[in-house]
Amino acid sequence: MGLILYGVPLSPFVRKVRLCLAEKALDYQLEIISPFDQPSWYKEINPLNRIPAIKVGEFTLADSSVICQYLEEQYPQALSLMGDNAEQNARVRWLAKYADDELAPLTTFSVFAQRVLSKSMGKECDEGVVQLTLTEKLPAHFDYLEQQLAGNDYFVAGKLTLADLAFSCQMVNMEHAGETIDATRWPYLSALYLRVKARASMQAMLPGEQNIIAKITA
Repeated sequence: MGLILYGVPLSPFVRKVRLCLAEKALDYQLEIISPFDQPSWYKEINPLNRIPAIKVGEFTLADSSVICQYLEEQYPQALSLMGDNAEQNARVRWLAKYADDELAPLTTFSVFAQRVLSKSMGKECDEGVVQLTLTEKLPAHFDYLEQQLAGNDYFVAGKLTLADLAFSCQMVNMEHAGETIDATRWPYLSALYLRVKARASMQAMLPGEQNIIAKITA
């Protein structure tokens, strides 16, 4: 296939694409591109200077959700990560977007950024920001998602979809920062995360990420 994925392993958006590729059993090469101080040529692929992006031959594409949709359409013979009809597909896209747009600013760009990234940049963690996020900002989102899960194993169609991957990618970053979802308050969400985390696709990449975290926080 000759697919190149640009980004870094600890990005939840890069992780989402990697999981999508793994679940579909598609080969790729990960080329490290930092979210900061990117080479000038990368702007030709994504003028917004964000990760991830992919290159397949001369074709390039940016944005994790757009990339995952491309993979879904380009490789229909592989495992589908969408629903079984238009309504279910809409729900998958909505919940994946919710994880990317509503959870990411809190789990990744607040808790993870303060507890992990700040150390890599020689800065002090603002624990007040972390606690505000955990106690006042995240709970309402978890309440909503617990309701959407409605006691099912997965968000949509009773099977693994991109919605489950997008949510779990954010939970990984929160766990890298030393926090896990409260299983007594949100039992179905906690079970969903553990279910996705146990999949071979996730287990294959977590050790590498944990090694990076260990080096950062040493």
